[in-house]
Amino acid sequence: QVQLVESGGGLVQAGGSLRLSCAASGSIFSRDAMGWFRRTPGKQRELVALMDGGTVTNYADSVKGRFTISRDNAKNTVYLQMNSLKPEDTGVYYCYATPWTRNTNYWGQGTQVTVSS
Repeated sequence: QVQLVESGGGLVQAGGSLRLSCAASGSIFSRDAMGWFRRTPGKQRELVALMDGGTVTNYADSVKGRFTISRDNAKNTVYLQMNSLKPEDTGVYYCYATPWTRNTNYWGQGTQVTVSS
């Protein structure tokens, strides 16, 4: 069983920065994928950033150049550095993990990010 525990959400003004952290416990290893999704008001949950196998990264077009995903395999933790935040980034951010077999999806409980204009 895998548990994902997020931290780092909060309220920030537009143009500010936040850093999200997600610590994984259980059977998630460096070869597995970890990343972040978000649900913003009026939209379905969408991919924000994903790190696959520790090297390959994917970003939503809307966050490219502003957000950076990173991973500390020794701590089994994935981070999301969010810079130049915009009000439209407001939403609940979910940590996500899946083993390399892609046979299971794991989700964190979500952390609220609010960007004021």
